[in-house]
Order: sequence, then structure tokens, then C-alpha cells
Amino acid sequence: MPRCVVFLRAINVGGRVVTMAALARHFHELGYADAQTYINSGNVIFRIAQRSESALAAAIGRELSPRLGFETHAFVRVEARVLAIAERAMAMAGDERLADVNVAFFGAPLGAAQVSALDALRSESDDFEADGCELYWKSRLRQSQSKVSNAALERRLKVRTTLRRAVMLHGLAQQLQALARC
Repeated sequence: MPRCVVFLRAINVGGRVVTMAALARHFHELGYADAQTYINSGNVIFRIAQRSESALAAAIGRELSPRLGFETHAFVRVEARVLAIAERAMAMAGDERLADVNVAFFGAPLGAAQVSALDALRSESDDFEADGCELYWKSRLRQSQSKVSNAALERRLKVRTTLRRAVMLHGLAQQLQALARC
């Protein structure tokens, strides 16, 4: 069975606290094999028989939200794709002019109008590269100092997303590689 990662939105932010042990338990109870979490922000590694990423994300969001007691959105990627995303994000993070590189995950590729809408958020300090269902946000400022945020992206693009830092994705990629060696 292929290994997948789900990036959950709204976990351990804004008073929506979930322990990672409870999150892993929910995934086990829902039938996702070998479920384990990675850091405390709603990243779950698991195995499942082949299904499309979008169908799997919809099922996870639908099944998990009632268990958590609040709505969450799920963004699923297969292992190979996560490794490629992490590698690209870390390559960008190697640019010493940048203070932060984040990846925004979407449920579907951005349309032309959404990509154009990013122009309103571009500045001397913030730039973006859209690539299918991901958006790479390159900032010369720390995320907390920028005018761009997850909420700003969602308002501008009119779609739900979740952000992960390049360094977090790098650590996740290392964890996936370690699991592959076992």
C-alpha cells in the first residue's frame, strides 16, 4: 500500500487543540494503516489502498471533523510528491535573501484568475510560485512580519488552504525516508 501524508487545516491553532496521540488514534479507528503524526500541527503519515488524493482528502475531512468537534480541511499528497515538494521548498530556502519559505496546499490546482489574484499580494518582500495544487511563498520577512498570511491567501484566492514551512517539510521528508528504510 502506498504511503500518504495529510496536511490538516486548523489543527492546534485558534483554540482548536488536538493531541497528536488522539489524532493518530482517530486515523487508526477510521482504518488508515500505520498512522503516525509528524510534529504538533496536523500532519499525519499513513498507508491506504490506492485512491485519488482529492477523494481521500474529502473522505478524511468528512470523517475526521465530527471526531474533532470542529471543521478541518484535509490536503493529501502521496509520499513521492511530498519528497519533491520538500526538496523544491528547501532549494528556495537556500536563497540567503529569503527569511522564510512556506508552501500552501490546495485541494485543486489554482485557476488562471487565482494565479492573477496573487499579484495583489506580491511586494518587495513577498513573491509566489504556483505549481498545480501547491503555492510556494517566498518572503524576505519572517512569516509573522509579513502582510501575507494563510487568511490573506484564502480571502484573495477564495479557497481553503493550509501552510507549512520549508524546514518542517524537510523534517517530514527525512521522516518519510527513514520509514522507507524500515
